[in-house]
Amino acid sequence: MTRIFAVGDLQGERRAFAALLDQLDFDPGADRLILLGDLVNRGHDSLGTLRAVRALGAAATVLLGNHDLHLLAAARSGRLNRKDSLHDILDAHDREDLLCWLRHQRLAYREPITGTLCVHAGVAVDWTVDDALRHAAEVEAALRGDDPGTLLDALYGNEPDVWSDQLVGVARWRYIVNAFTRQRMVYADGRLEFRHKLAPYPAPDGLLPWFAHPARASRDTPIVFGHWSTLGKIDWPEARVRGLDTGCVWGGPLTAIELISGEVVQTPCRAGH
Repeated sequence: MTRIFAVGDLQGERRAFAALLDQLDFDPGADRLILLGDLVNRGHDSLGTLRAVRALGAAATVLLGNHDLHLLAAARSGRLNRKDSLHDILDAHDREDLLCWLRHQRLAYREPITGTLCVHAGVAVDWTVDDALRHAAEVEAALRGDDPGTLLDALYGNEPDVWSDQLVGVARWRYIVNAFTRQRMVYADGRLEFRHKLAPYPAPDGLLPWFAHPARASRDTPIVFGHWSTLGKIDWPEARVRGLDTGCVWGGPLTAIELISGEVVQTPCRAGH
C-alpha cells in the first residue's frame, strides 16, 4: 500500500531529513513524499539537502517556501542576508541545475488520494481550493518561463495586502507569493499581516490566524502547511489544518504526517542556531 508523507520545513538540515526517511522506512518506489517548502537556509547543509531532495525524483512533490524563493532571487541579485546559509549552493558546480530544478517546483498541490491541499504558509481567505490552485499555476508559469527575473526582481514587499481579481502583473504575483509563502495572521477583513511571528494566541487585537478566519473559502478542505514554527501544536481539527513546521532548524523535531492514516512521526534535530 502506498504511504503519503507530508514533511515540514527542512531548512538545510540534511542529517535530520535522512534520519526521518530512515525512521519512516521510506521506499521511493512505493511511497510518496510531499515537502512543504523551505528546503534551504539557516541550517547546516542547504546544498546537501537540495541535492538529496532532487535525487528522490518522482517520489517527492516539492513546494516552494519563502526561503526557496529567496534563494532564487539572491542567485540573480547576489544579495544575501546576514543570517543566510546559501553560499554553498551559490558556489556549487551544479548550481544552475539545482536552481533550474527549484524554479520548476510548485506553490500548491492537492494530493489526489486524500484531497488534502498542501501549501507552505497558507491560503488567502477569499480563495477556494480551485482558486488557490489556479493562482499558484500563474506564478509557477512565470517562474518556469523564459523570463523568471521579472517575478524574482519584484518579489519583496508587503503590498498589496488584500486580494482582488483585478490585480495584474507583478502586484498580482507578489500577493499570490505572499499568501502562499509568508502569511500567518490576517485581519478580520482578510488583509495579510506580516509582523506577528509568534504563537497565534493570544493575538494582537484585530488579528487571527489565517486558518481560523470564519469566512475562509477553503475551510471544508483538509490543509497541511509549514512555515509557522511557533504555532505551538500540529493539529487544529476545528479548522481542518495541520501545521508541520516544528522548528527543526531551531532545535525542535522534524515532523512528518502520513496523510491516509493521520500518523505523526518526528525525528530529533541538532541543537538550534
